[in-house]
Amino acid sequence: MAIEWRESLSIGVAEIDDQHKELISRFSALLKACETGQGIIELKKLMLFLNDYVIKHFNDEEGIQRVKKYPDYEAHRKEHLYFIEQIKALQAEVDQDGVAVHHVMEVNNMLLKWLIHHISTVDVALGKFLKSKGK
Repeated sequence: MAIEWRESLSIGVAEIDDQHKELISRFSALLKACETGQGIIELKKLMLFLNDYVIKHFNDEEGIQRVKKYPDYEAHRKEHLYFIEQIKALQAEVDQDGVAVHHVMEVNNMLLKWLIHHISTVDVALGKFLKSKGK
């Protein structure tokens, strides 16, 4: 099973779209690794990536929203903060107990929900706003 980028997810800002593509690619790699019994190994790589990704990506996205005076900035930012807390909680659990199969399942579930809800609805709404403002 794999998940792939669709142009319908584009917000029209190349840097943000490229970051979303990278997240989807990493998530897809985790799904593929799970199929071959390598999910725990891939999860370790994904966790390292996510620690850096959330900081850079959310800062970039929120910076654009502030500059363009996006009306839903606060709600959007709250979703980012929630996701960061989920990643931190998972990382703390992994640091304490080590990586286990249930962590792989949790991340699969969390990322799938994030991709389906946040990128395809919240970020796409941001893209529509940006396009209406001429980016």
